[in-house]
Amino acid sequence: MTAAATVELRPFDPARDFPPVVGLIGAAHAHAGFEWFPTVAGLTVDWSPGVTFDPSRDTSVAEQDGRIVGVARTSWREREAAVVHRVEIWVHPDWQRQGIGRRLLAWGEDRARAVAAGMTGRQAELPHRFGGITDHGNVAGVTFAERGGYAPFRFHYEMRRDLAEPIPEAPMPDSLELRPVQPEHHRAIWIADTEAFRDHWDASVVNEDDFVRFFAHPEVDPSIWQVAWDGDVIAGMVINGINRDENARIGLDVGWLDGVSTRRPWRKRGIASALISRSLAILRDRGMTVAALGVDTENPNGALGLYERFGFRPVRTWAFYRKSF
Repeated sequence: MTAAATVELRPFDPARDFPPVVGLIGAAHAHAGFEWFPTVAGLTVDWSPGVTFDPSRDTSVAEQDGRIVGVARTSWREREAAVVHRVEIWVHPDWQRQGIGRRLLAWGEDRARAVAAGMTGRQAELPHRFGGITDHGNVAGVTFAERGGYAPFRFHYEMRRDLAEPIPEAPMPDSLELRPVQPEHHRAIWIADTEAFRDHWDASVVNEDDFVRFFAHPEVDPSIWQVAWDGDVIAGMVINGINRDENARIGLDVGWLDGVSTRRPWRKRGIASALISRSLAILRDRGMTVAALGVDTENPNGALGLYERFGFRPVRTWAFYRKSF
């Protein structure tokens, strides 16, 4: 009898499963060489219930003798031309290559189909697809995805630069000013960032749950954000982040430029350059030694070239996968 046949699949229980699931994800990522290690506090926010995800219904754990050895999670997003159901699978390294991942994948796809069947209106009329993401250099992850019928269709670079290197200066346009982020700015920042990213290939329909979840996250630190205002209107921003728990785990002080955005009317005026320059300086002043960000390799607004001019270089390629329903 295979290990996959002896494990029990059961619904995720938010009251007791976050600590062991965080441990499992951390072990799986360390084994694969991924540098994302969630905390219980952070994952509790990330997996809080909302319109597009319910942790008790949309997550399944694989359990053997009371120990969680695998997890499947599915969530959905409405895009411009389709509803994409993302299926995520984690299996503890001690239990990999025993069929548990395939069993969890089957559960995730069945759950996504059931969710799609219950949709109405525009979401019911749009085509539906499965989606996933993995490190393009991770042979095991790529093989697992492709054997499951998934095909890569888009790529992102993870880029980094040494903060010991000189930071290019970039002046802020005279008509704009930087302002410290206050709680009363949160809604305007959210609206401006969402609008700016509508040009992104993976832009999705956002909702109030997303807003609440984002600002409730324990790692959010608006004191290091760089937000440019033109009078009473936000022109652009860089949402920076430092995950000190993760940095301690990987033994490196990394500061992230998590979101770089300029709204359409203010593009091609050097705003992004000015904000990036200031972001690198503030991350360095906070004790970080490396800056990191992610970028679509086919970004139509010249983001890749901009980041290269600031000294960023690709260190990892992430592949986005799709599969038809």
